Amino acid sequence: MPAQNAIAGAGTAVPLAPVDRAWLRMDEPGNLMQITGVLALNGAVSVERVREVFSERLARIPRFRQRIVWRGATPWWEDDPGFDVARHVVTEELPPHSGEEALAVLVGRLLGEPLDRDHPLWVFHVASNYRGGTAVVGRLHHAIGDGVALLMVLLSLTDLEPEGSAADNLFLKLFCDPGHSAEAAVTLGREVLPETMRLLTAPLEAARRAGRLRMGLGIAKALVGLTFQPADRPSALRGPLGPAKRAAWSDAIPLDEVKAAAAALGGTVNDLLLAAMTGAFRAYLARRAGEPPRHELRAAVPVSLRPLGDIAALGNRFGLLFLDLPVRTADPVARFDELRRRAERLKRSAAPWATLGFLRALGHLPAAGQRWAVRFFGSKATAVMTNVPGPARPLYLGGQRIHEFFFWVPQSGRAGIGVSILSYAGDVRVGIAADAGLVPDPQTLVQAFYEELEILRTAAGLRGEGGGAPLSREGERGRG
Repeated sequence: MPAQNAIAGAGTAVPLAPVDRAWLRMDEPGNLMQITGVLALNGAVSVERVREVFSERLARIPRFRQRIVWRGATPWWEDDPGFDVARHVVTEELPPHSGEEALAVLVGRLLGEPLDRDHPLWVFHVASNYRGGTAVVGRLHHAIGDGVALLMVLLSLTDLEPEGSAADNLFLKLFCDPGHSAEAAVTLGREVLPETMRLLTAPLEAARRAGRLRMGLGIAKALVGLTFQPADRPSALRGPLGPAKRAAWSDAIPLDEVKAAAAALGGTVNDLLLAAMTGAFRAYLARRAGEPPRHELRAAVPVSLRPLGDIAALGNRFGLLFLDLPVRTADPVARFDELRRRAERLKRSAAPWATLGFLRALGHLPAAGQRWAVRFFGSKATAVMTNVPGPARPLYLGGQRIHEFFFWVPQSGRAGIGVSILSYAGDVRVGIAADAGLVPDPQTLVQAFYEELEILRTAAGLRGEGGGAPLSREGERGRG
């Protein structure tokens, strides 16, 4: 069967939701709104096998064979009459016996490469020769969905067992029958996505407790505060953006050890990893400027507002918190405590709901109005920092186990650096995407992150016998 006929059935043409339209129009040559991720398989998988799996499963998710067509000033999702899965699952040849340096070069190139708007806005690159196996690099436009939505898509393309099938895939069933999404999501959450379920329920429960009137007043207050919040201060991490990008990522870090250290210090996993990254920013800025930072650094932190019943729905359902990172604080433990206090205060605010409403409003503005609004609000943060709890169990693609899983978040507005935290199968990794003109060496940020994490681990009193090995399970490896 020809590849273009392998996906059968027709989707219904629908206009883009206002939030998704806003993300579509945020694309700029120097800041593409694409979520990029890597699935590193422990064995060889051919591009033909990946195409076969994706053809069978994406047939049940119509959005992935739809392109965007403009009708006047309104963008619509419509079936691509020339859909060909071979255009969206392509081959990338890495040099023989390639490691992370070669993969980082490939990912850096793809981070700055726009998707073809004449066709569905996704591509998976199947790269052989990566550490004796295969690396599958996926690129999906933010207009398709947010991190939680695209995580669900990924789970529908993979399996919980080596010999899994589309018929047995519980996540794929959610897309096919969203009527029982909430019940199925809770069941799956107990075994596969426990942290994701907690992440989804927390802000919605807080809103329920606050009540409609109090939440409405909180949203209004948050919008006023955001409007009058000053732009983030100039630093070596801010400046003009270009199309060239750089990628780096950490080794696998045992999640249980991170949880234990965070608990001993009185915070969460997210607090600990963000504090370590804040320390890495401090060290990087001090090295570039020759002195410690004199001003704080602000990060935009996505917060999912997706109801459990919509876990298998595509689109964007998240807001943002603007978190001031205490990079001026020299002591790592004091920095951790201060960041935890600031994050806890923001979590109790209505800011995520306010920014979600703002993003919806952007989708209704004329293009010129949106560009102005994005520049105005985009100036308020230097970095985007996101945490997506992934599957607690290993996944398989084409019969091969996925042993590495990490991703990079796009940076909206004028932010030139993104930090992405993802847990998977008992480990956690941090990915860094950066503008090449601002941070040509993001691996130095990763190394500084390791050092800060070890300091916090020592402070938590968790260093083991024999001097304590680094938290990284795989040890340090050089990357470009």
